[in-house]
Amino acid sequence: MKILVTGATGNIGREVVQNLHNRGVAVRALARKPETANLPAGVEVVAGDLTDPESVREAVKGTEKLFLLNAVVADELTQALMTYGIAKRAGIQHVTYLSVFRADQFRDVPHFAAKAAVEVALQEFGVPYTILRPGYFFQNDLALRPVLQQMGLYAMPIGTAGISAVDVSDIAEAAAISLTEEGHEGQTYDLVSSSQIKGPDNAALWGKALGRQVVYTGHDFDAWEKQMSERLPGWMAFDLRAMLQGYFERGFAATEVEISRVVKLLGRAPRTYEEFVQRAAAEWSASE
Repeated sequence: MKILVTGATGNIGREVVQNLHNRGVAVRALARKPETANLPAGVEVVAGDLTDPESVREAVKGTEKLFLLNAVVADELTQALMTYGIAKRAGIQHVTYLSVFRADQFRDVPHFAAKAAVEVALQEFGVPYTILRPGYFFQNDLALRPVLQQMGLYAMPIGTAGISAVDVSDIAEAAAISLTEEGHEGQTYDLVSSSQIKGPDNAALWGKALGRQVVYTGHDFDAWEKQMSERLPGWMAFDLRAMLQGYFERGFAATEVEISRVVKLLGRAPRTYEEFVQRAAAEWSASE
């Protein structure tokens, strides 16, 4: 069996490739720049782009299963449906798709709406599939390192009610399980940790781990979008603002039933945000 992994050189895709490789599975990794992929020895790396149908057709040849991940981009829906359509026509036997938690409840968030549409397509055409719906990624907060360390600020406007989040390593493990073990066809898994994260609580955890006071900056979404627009394309800053404001206004918390399904899928409790913070702070300290 050979599995094609798209998005193979990103934070999640790289870990999916490693998980599959560790299980002894033949992996073909799709990368825009194969020469810089830096994946485990024995992994087949091929050049391709989800905006280029011919490269996707070549990448799918000779594979039985597909891990479909595509980035938050302006044409995300086109990329995902094109790749799925090509794989379907090539006779792919199973697709595991990386969607997002509560995709169908945030249709005013562009990348959530795209993922919800892909979910519907997967359910319509008879190809065996698994849908993974991760919450907010713990690893998003690694981008906060400069302001955490230098200014003592936790500047992600996630609110105070508590939202569901997950470690990228748990997403990758769930993907590998769904692609290599029986019983996951037609299943949708909400991938979340056992507790919710909150702005002030996260600030306190970082403060303890870094040995300094860290303050939550609150949730002024206009100001946050303006700041992000200085570093990201405007459409992306708006998309992420709509997501975070949606969390704040409508909630983004998992139920006990959803959490228990994650425990059953992984065969253990999912990693916690506190563990992530402690690990990140130790790595930052070691690199200084």
